[in-house]
Amino acid sequence: MSFTPKTAPFSGKINAVTLGTGDNAIVLGGQNVLPFYTFDAPIENAPKVGVEISDAADQWDVPGLVEFYAGCTTMAERAKKAETMEGADFIALNFESADPNGANRPTADCVADAVAVAEVVTKPIVILGCKNMEKDGELFSKIAEALQGKNILVMSARNEDYKTVGASVALASGQKVGAETADDINLAKQLNIMLKQLNVPAGSICMNIGTAAVGYGFEYVASTLDRIRDAAMKQNDADLQMPIVAPVSTDTWSVKESTASEDDEPAWGSREERGIHMEISTAAANLTGGADAVIMRHPAAVAAIKKFIAELV
Repeated sequence: MSFTPKTAPFSGKINAVTLGTGDNAIVLGGQNVLPFYTFDAPIENAPKVGVEISDAADQWDVPGLVEFYAGCTTMAERAKKAETMEGADFIALNFESADPNGANRPTADCVADAVAVAEVVTKPIVILGCKNMEKDGELFSKIAEALQGKNILVMSARNEDYKTVGASVALASGQKVGAETADDINLAKQLNIMLKQLNVPAGSICMNIGTAAVGYGFEYVASTLDRIRDAAMKQNDADLQMPIVAPVSTDTWSVKESTASEDDEPAWGSREERGIHMEISTAAANLTGGADAVIMRHPAAVAAIKKFIAELV
């Protein structure tokens, strides 16, 4: 007797959110199956990989990154180069230097960089802020306005500033908005509801539910991913059916395993290899938990995760 596998049908489906325009647009989400469960149903849109470009990238000293971006001096030049990276689906611009507690780079300069990048790249653009809500509110609003028609994703709207970010990014400029919370299904659902009550369409919302480098409290991330995907798929909870974007690179390249020198930790081996492995492990954990996209940095890590995705879908 032949074996007929039983499939697990789900009533819920993740929203399909389009970023970018034309032939280079990408779609996040759209599946009605658990992560990589292709034996239950086809995965319509494979998870996507973004490449982080920082306005502080001139401080990156990892040999592989220095070599890859050799000769690049501006965000636009680095973004154009990042498009050639094997496995890159979109470009994520990180304006960490805008932080008032750091370099306090002027908003106008950041906007000019975003515009310059948009003029030279063809892949979709995601915007990361400086983690200072007041500065981010101004930064997101100005960039969203300057890049109207590019269909970008602006991260992040938080509980404290979702009205400002949601109104200026999604309603006024027609861009996609990321809802950022910290490893809590209830907070994630509440923020999505509040954005929808603001009249932001559900199809214009992605989620950043919080991430962490593996070994640094990732069990909280894993449990939150599981609970959100279960509610979205099995309970057909429309308030949790937004695609999830995980900004992996900023966490993984800031932990000790990625920053400690080989002189300080000789038994740990190559610092660069440690960072690559940390980035790959964290991205893979997010994707198998339910993330629809990850943001990464190192060319070797990006290529490895793209191959990982291709072999599973």
